[in-house]
Amino acid sequence: MLRVRAWRALGSLCGGGRRGRAHAAAAAARLDLSGIYPPIATPFTAKEDVDYRALEGNLLKYAKVPFKGLVVQGSNGEYPYLTEEERVEVVRTVRRSLPADKLLLAGSGCESTRATIHLTEKMAAAGADAVLVVNPCFYKGKMDSRALIQHFTQVADSSAVPVVLYSVPANTGLELPLDAVVQLAQHPNIAGLKDSGGDITRMSLIVYRTQAQSFQVLAGSAGFLMAAYCVGAVGGVCALANVLGRELCELERLCVSGRWDEAKALQQRLVEPNAAVTRKLGVPALKQAMEWFGFHGGACRSPLQPLSEAETQQLRRDFTTNGWL
Repeated sequence: MLRVRAWRALGSLCGGGRRGRAHAAAAAARLDLSGIYPPIATPFTAKEDVDYRALEGNLLKYAKVPFKGLVVQGSNGEYPYLTEEERVEVVRTVRRSLPADKLLLAGSGCESTRATIHLTEKMAAAGADAVLVVNPCFYKGKMDSRALIQHFTQVADSSAVPVVLYSVPANTGLELPLDAVVQLAQHPNIAGLKDSGGDITRMSLIVYRTQAQSFQVLAGSAGFLMAAYCVGAVGGVCALANVLGRELCELERLCVSGRWDEAKALQQRLVEPNAAVTRKLGVPALKQAMEWFGFHGGACRSPLQPLSEAETQQLRRDFTTNGWL
């Protein structure tokens, strides 16, 4: 991990030129993404300011879980509702608290290529080991393979740290095309893909068609983590890890060691609570569950609304029925 950070520092010093790109590519080649990552939530005060003290409290608890690292300013971090300065400061705060042997993946995706390059530079300077870059989607009708390949290539060419592609069609309304992923996997500074779509056939094809490159696939949800391991994924970025981190790390261990019957039993118990804090009730439910499990979740930033009483009861049933509460 320290070697990766040394390459990152060299890349930053060398800028976006040939030497900088060479150092970044070397870091991407050495970056081992395998493991479990929680895409951490951003706590807010009652006035909806970022609560850095609560964030640091959560980080102390996450340090006791055998995560490979943390994803900061992903979808569960409510990044669209934060200013650029807040996004960078949250990453900087996490880097100060995160143990040196843990990876920090920072979300740096913006709608324009120029803005993404700019924020990527800031995230690298703030201490990110790699950046997680979601595809632009506002003009999704024009975001075909040609546009997306050009976008991610320019970002990766300019970045001092490795780039991880991020496909989350439930939020963007656009899945990264398979042919674009396969072509981008050949870029020396693109290390992998976080795939939140849940299409295991597609994930298997991506793993198969990129096996000649050092390209790594991460499952984007705990709901299909075991299935993703079965087809060659190396880990997962899972919202549920914010509350059941040890259990997801245990599922990873069972899959990697080939203990599939035990893995299946654990996976089945995770499906309903995972669905509740993702596609069914979303970030407000995740933050409520965090409170039940001893973390600081708190409120979301407007316009996201807190759960209704009926939704809170449903969330509790989804966790209680499966034996977690």
